[in-house]
Parts: sequence; structure tokens; C-alpha cells
Amino acid sequence: MNIQVRKALARGTADHGWLKANFSFSFAHYFNPENIQFGMLRVLNDDTIAPGMGFGTHPHDNMEIITIPLAGGLRHRDSMGNEKVVSYGEVQVMSAGTGIQHSEMNASSTEIAKTLQIWVFPNQQNVRPNKKKKAFDLESQQNEWVTVISPNTQPAEGSIWIYQDCFFSLGVFDANQVMNYQTKIAGNGLYLFVIEGEVQLQDQVLGKRDAAEITAAASIDLKTTAAATLLLIEVPMHHN
Repeated sequence: MNIQVRKALARGTADHGWLKANFSFSFAHYFNPENIQFGMLRVLNDDTIAPGMGFGTHPHDNMEIITIPLAGGLRHRDSMGNEKVVSYGEVQVMSAGTGIQHSEMNASSTEIAKTLQIWVFPNQQNVRPNKKKKAFDLESQQNEWVTVISPNTQPAEGSIWIYQDCFFSLGVFDANQVMNYQTKIAGNGLYLFVIEGEVQLQDQVLGKRDAAEITAAASIDLKTTAAATLLLIEVPMHHN
């Protein structure tokens, strides 16, 4: 097992007034040649968006774009005619495929929105664009991994599928919980992101917004040293 810890304070940052962003990988003006991507995981942005503000209409293509709100909600409009608010407790996937234009605005005029915006390279190019969202009640499945995203080739029950051999698991855990995660596809890497709380991985303690890149692991064992909300992304390390 190989573990590379990425501390929260080592991330790239941007402050545009209406947007305060933290970049886990090189993005926009933040470029770190040692930290461009983790396998097929290309972007993990931790955004705080001011009330009524957001990202105007812009294009994407050939990327799986995942939105996980942490507080508040984002109003999405796109060139396929969709208009939806994605709120805390929900996960959205946009398969950009041949190309799509969309905007993302804080749905509230009074409250900030906090979201994780995550990009994964797809394993199929130029698919027909589509967008899916689903609500997940993590609190009712306390102390369990909940698979929220899985591959289109082997979709997990209750999850959203994407065009990649990738699994996203979320979990809300009490303190002093011991958890195991078994890698579902041999050779995949694991990216652990601590949304809230604190967790121990071998001899490393990870706090809020810290991350660990894990390779050559068939399984990992974690222990929460405080109550924690965790995101674990299992992702291919190479293009299929």
C-alpha cells in the first residue's frame, strides 16, 4: 500500500469575493506539476459561493462532472433545457459527452452555498450528454459506506452511474468507528477526502478537508478519531 497525504492547507486557493475556492488538483491559475490529477480523477474543487452568485453559462465536453452540495443548493440550467436545484443530501452527475453549456448559481439570495465539484475523465468519448441527480439519506445509514456513484457497466443498486469504472462512497460516522473498504476493481486507486471530522489511516491522522491518495491497496482500514463525514473515490489509475 502506498499513501500520499494531501493536507487541506496545501491546496490551491482562489478568492473572487463571491467565490472562495480550494483546489485539490491544478485548476485555473493554480498549477502544481506534482499535483495535476490522481488517475482519472482530474478536479476536486471545494467552493463557497455567495448568495445569488455563481458560474455563468460555460461549456464542457467529454468529462463526468459530479456536484455534491455540502450546504445550501445550486440552481443548474443547461442547453438541454434542464433547470434543477441540487441541494444538500443530493448528488448530481453531468456526463458532458459531445458538449453541453450550463450555468450554476447559488439557489439562495440570503445563504451561502458550499459544494464539492469533481471531474472524472470518462472511458467513452462523445456520448450523448445527460444529467442525473438523486437524494441520499446518509444519516439514516450512519456508520456505513453509501455508494452514490458507480460504473455504467456495473451500476450499484440505488446509485447514479457514470462513464468510468469509478465508485464514490459517502459516509457519516460516529467517533471511534472502525471501517474497512474493499477495492471493487483490482488496480483502482483510492482517494479519501475528509469532509468533516478526523480519521486515522495507518499512522496518519487526517482532519477536515485533508485527503489521502492510496494506491496498491486491495482494502483499507480506517478509524474515526472524531465524528466524521467522509468521501471515498475509487478510480482507475490509467485510461481504459
